[in-house]
Amino acid sequence: MILNDKTTETDGAARDMAARAAWLSFVGGMTQDQIAQELGISRQRAQRLVARAATEGLIRVRIDHPIAACMELERRLIDRFNLDGAWVAPCAGRGIDPLAGLAPFAAPVIERLFEVPAQQVIALGTGRTLRQIAEHMQQIDGSHHKLVSLIGNVAPDGSASLYEVIVRLAEKTSAPHFPMSIPVVAGSETELELYRALPHVNSSRALAQSADLAVVGIGQMSLDAPLLVDGFITAQEHADWVAAGAVGEICGHAFNAQGRYLDHAMNRRIVGVQVNNDVMPIYCIAGGPKKIPALTAALKGRLMTHLITDESTAKTLLQIDF
Repeated sequence: MILNDKTTETDGAARDMAARAAWLSFVGGMTQDQIAQELGISRQRAQRLVARAATEGLIRVRIDHPIAACMELERRLIDRFNLDGAWVAPCAGRGIDPLAGLAPFAAPVIERLFEVPAQQVIALGTGRTLRQIAEHMQQIDGSHHKLVSLIGNVAPDGSASLYEVIVRLAEKTSAPHFPMSIPVVAGSETELELYRALPHVNSSRALAQSADLAVVGIGQMSLDAPLLVDGFITAQEHADWVAAGAVGEICGHAFNAQGRYLDHAMNRRIVGVQVNNDVMPIYCIAGGPKKIPALTAALKGRLMTHLITDESTAKTLLQIDF
């Protein structure tokens, strides 16, 4: 849903509250009692705020109203972490999966990348977050761009990822796409050489390395690490990474608490491409408590140039003392 901002400056605070109440109602799925508790207001006021958003024609498909508190968090994130851009989604409410609010908020940001008239090569990670964002995107003509995967999508047992992004995004944008239909991790350096020598892999990797920008998620290194849960690495491989100091991964490449990619045998067996902010802008989308250690490290090492996150995560990141 969209809150279309037709506010005046004198009415900004009231519109901010109406925008937040509508977000909690339509994105967070909260009742009026829950909205009242979340915002610290009466149930009657919560009801009036949601009704105001509807009556004034603010509600459409998404929330487009720039809530002042979120805009301030964006400014602080840019200043604190030397980012080129930041977007902060309003909190969807306590107990709500952060992705429920982050995905519909991030979708129009990603859509705007496809509105650039000049042809771009857009490199993509994969995972739950990016897949949810793709589902929330509107149909848009991005046929003059190219999409390329940064990471493989096959597990050691031959099964494919449930959270492949590139095909769904190609459906939404009509952009030609170049997936990387290979394992995330090669079983040995010999296998790695064989995979990278395949013509379609070689060409996809070359295209990804020359991309104009990258859109990625970020993986945590706890026991619910996406690569571990989804079967792309073994428990022993995960333990080896953690023992070597890994706190997170981007497109399968693990990094430490200082935000430096590990010089580790596992990293050297990743078949895909490691993104580099010296080469291209990197848009990272992530939120929620589980992502904090990985995000903190990635921001410290400036492994991204742009961040899209949620309000609660932004506040936590800004409180961390490096």
